[in-house]
Amino acid sequence: MRNPFRTEAEAFRFLLFTILGGAAIVIASVFGGAWAGVPVFGVVVVAAFLLYFRTRPEEREPTAPTRPTPEGERRILVIANETVGGSRLRQEIVRLAEGVQENVLVVCPALNSPLKHWASDEDDARAEAHQRLETSVDELRRLGVNVRGEIGDSDPLQAIEDALRTFGADCLIISTHPEGRSNWLERGVVEAARERFAVPITHVVVDLEAEGVPSQ
Repeated sequence: MRNPFRTEAEAFRFLLFTILGGAAIVIASVFGGAWAGVPVFGVVVVAAFLLYFRTRPEEREPTAPTRPTPEGERRILVIANETVGGSRLRQEIVRLAEGVQENVLVVCPALNSPLKHWASDEDDARAEAHQRLETSVDELRRLGVNVRGEIGDSDPLQAIEDALRTFGADCLIISTHPEGRSNWLERGVVEAARERFAVPITHVVVDLEAEGVPSQ
């Protein structure tokens, strides 16, 4: 089943609103009688709809690269978090870099819990992402790939959009864990990216357990 929420922060807001709304209904029923909770319930439902539609992203035209790529060059944008160190991802990057002057940007979103994100406590998440990213970039450079890396927004879709504005891309690779172990697949990140970005997208599934690579 596809997760109806686009981000963890959105799901966290919904859960918090549900708890507070339920508490308000219970308090009204206790102190004002059974029927006192009915109007409170109506207010909670209306407020929930308003919150939902106010926080949904507006429909937009697919985002395209901001600048053309010179002939013979290929800009490859890679979005990956824990799977950034997987051999399956490296193989795909090397394949796309064959026969061209490649320019590869690997973006690693600094994933964080909604609570820490709201509290602006992202230091640990960025440090872990940076360590994984450095290891992956070093390995790709040893394979002869012209690559650099950077830490992106915690929302992978926003991280892609930010990179397209500054780097551009002829193709995009989104790397995830296998289905059933991937938060990004559960949230529909790949499908949303195909709808939102006007660039060819390759989805690479990396099974770190099968590769014997420990995930952090």
